[in-house]
Amino acid sequence: MTSVDATHVLHDGPWRHRFVSANGARFHVAEAGAGPLVVLLHGFPQMWWCWRYQLPALAAAGYRVAAMDLRGYGASDKPPRGYDTPTLAADVAAVIRSLGESDAVVVGHDWGGWISWSMPSLEPGVTRAVGAVSMAHPLAMRRSVRRYRNQAAASRYVWAFQLPFRPERRLVHPGTVEGLLRNGSGTDWPGDDEDGATVVQAYTDAMRVPFVAHSSMEYYRWAVRSTWRADGRSFVERVDRPIDVPVLHLQGVHDPAVLAQTARRSGDWARGGYEYLEVPDAGHFLPEERPDVVNAALLTWLGSLDTA
Repeated sequence: MTSVDATHVLHDGPWRHRFVSANGARFHVAEAGAGPLVVLLHGFPQMWWCWRYQLPALAAAGYRVAAMDLRGYGASDKPPRGYDTPTLAADVAAVIRSLGESDAVVVGHDWGGWISWSMPSLEPGVTRAVGAVSMAHPLAMRRSVRRYRNQAAASRYVWAFQLPFRPERRLVHPGTVEGLLRNGSGTDWPGDDEDGATVVQAYTDAMRVPFVAHSSMEYYRWAVRSTWRADGRSFVERVDRPIDVPVLHLQGVHDPAVLAQTARRSGDWARGGYEYLEVPDAGHFLPEERPDVVNAALLTWLGSLDTA
């Protein structure tokens, strides 16, 4: 299978690409606008480009928006280790500081949402507010997988990702990324608002950048294997505390990976203001499936933070 290099993820648009050194690594950031900083974190199997609709919308509204490639993805560094959530949160905090800001609103989708939920506990000094899209609070996810059969069934793919080598090989195989996108969406996306082949090819190329397939699996492997280790227990203790910053939580009603009933349990940790919105006829990939809803919700919520 032919791999591609990281230049394939530097898509043109109304943003500027830059690289910043942070937490001992180099991170790629797509940046637009000026004003209060909003950091956007992508999930699996994607990259910064999943925020292509939000970048210009938030920039036009007066925000400085930075969509970063997480460790191991896109054009960011792909070191052999560091895929535990505390390190990933430290990456985000260091990127915020490297961008010259003391704090930011952190908004994440999927794994980015898992990190954003964790930021107020792990990196409180830089976290002004949190947006979580298509991801429940980490402890709501963990407890739901253990206690409820439907969420356990929805998460069974995570166990397949624990196998060595095989998941990586499948991820770079033609059709795998397309299947993940189509099966995870609640509509006909990708393809209803732009050339579906363009979307599929962009994410397929991104997964074929050397080491990305392996790095993306390491997120899931740490989440499962750390459960029985001291680092995993420490993580649970640190995030099992009230979140005192404002939280916006967006969830697709037909999300097949993070069930809406699981997402609703996240409010138990949000004590600093919690806004929860379920999006009908939408699945897991909300920023691209329903960019109109996501943009409107983000802008309204961000506006309320500015005036508070």
